[in-house]
Amino acid sequence: MTKAEAAKPVLMVVDDEPSQRKLIGGFFEAFGFTILESPSAEEMLDLIGQQPPDMILLDVRLPEMSGIDALPKIRELLPTIPVVLITAYADVRQAVAAVKSGADDYLSKPIDLEELKVAVYDALEIRLPEDSGNQISIPELPAEFVVESRVMRQLVEMIAVVAPSDAPILIQGPSGVGKEWIAKLVHNWSPRASSPIVTANCAGLSATLIESELFGHVKGAFTGASEDRKGLFRTASGGSLFLDEIGEMPLEMQPKLLRALESNQITPVGSDRSVDVNTRLIAATNRNLLEEIKEGQFREDLFYRLNVVELVVPALAERRDDIVPLAKHFASQFANRRVRFSPQAAQAILTHSWKGNVRELRNAIQRACLLCQGDVILPEHLPATIAAAVKAEITDTGRLSQIERAMIIATLEECDGNRTQTAKKLGISRRSLIYKLHDIEQENS
Repeated sequence: MTKAEAAKPVLMVVDDEPSQRKLIGGFFEAFGFTILESPSAEEMLDLIGQQPPDMILLDVRLPEMSGIDALPKIRELLPTIPVVLITAYADVRQAVAAVKSGADDYLSKPIDLEELKVAVYDALEIRLPEDSGNQISIPELPAEFVVESRVMRQLVEMIAVVAPSDAPILIQGPSGVGKEWIAKLVHNWSPRASSPIVTANCAGLSATLIESELFGHVKGAFTGASEDRKGLFRTASGGSLFLDEIGEMPLEMQPKLLRALESNQITPVGSDRSVDVNTRLIAATNRNLLEEIKEGQFREDLFYRLNVVELVVPALAERRDDIVPLAKHFASQFANRRVRFSPQAAQAILTHSWKGNVRELRNAIQRACLLCQGDVILPEHLPATIAAAVKAEITDTGRLSQIERAMIIATLEECDGNRTQTAKKLGISRRSLIYKLHDIEQENS
């Protein structure tokens, strides 16, 4: 057992952004680390001289003395201490300079916390926990959140880690995956939950009035400004501001948003006085912002300021374990009675490509609930493009899917072996049920 394993490892986090220190510190505290913080290299050098930590996580861009410049001074005080450099701007030359100056590793923002954990444990020669997920406390999920797939459970764990900090968050994923729901979950699991979350779609904001929408204006600032207006930043002060489709923000507006994030101040249109705001920004996009940067459509400095934490929401097709549970959840919302899916309908929704993601699934189930007159949703109740995913003929005696087999057996047991009642509940004829039961017996023999 190493010295670091014998006692609580002491980790020094050096970053001029309080939200970044809180994010990283809170993450490692969950794994039993003692955290020391410093907003500058100068203060860090004073602190490590008095209380040497076991390791230092050092941001490159710091006020006055940079992380690169601080490295030789750290080595003078603590020649063998592990140091990992962190920066928002990945640069090969910087990486070479960092290693030459004595850094043990070099990571770029947005920080992948799992990657950082591996780097820290390796540097301290500590064995990684076998199941790190067990050490992350997950608050109770809202009823509308259906999480069955592994990839979504990992996303929820990440949200639980980052929500308590004030770090800006960029949610990425295709249209229809539920990025706004993710933003609300971040807000609801944060200390800001008692204050409002204000949402706005950047694509829906007028290019001529977007500054006023975000920062407000004073009376008489422009034609039609008949009274003062607070704007979204001040309305959300104390809470969170969710800006969807951030990639649609006009290029000329982006420096002003960057300044607001850096200074926590906004200037209403028509005013010459800045106003302090206490607002956490959560942004979302379905665009590749790195490509937008290359094309000159999005500012690189704003991207890195927004992307302190990156949450990637996978497409529905990448988390198929969630599809049927989500469908059942939506059915419980839209039907005014208890309904179930026939085996063919369940197979159809499971095998569909879902290019429209959760939004498409929700709309399909809403339609099915409207058309379904009984208590069983059949393939014909679903949109034709979805029903076509499997053969819906009720007389089909081909090899049964696992879903269909399981549903038939479960329904038969529920009906105490009554085949007529079972067929009715499944939405098929009694003759078709007998054929299918015969197939099940053949497969089991």
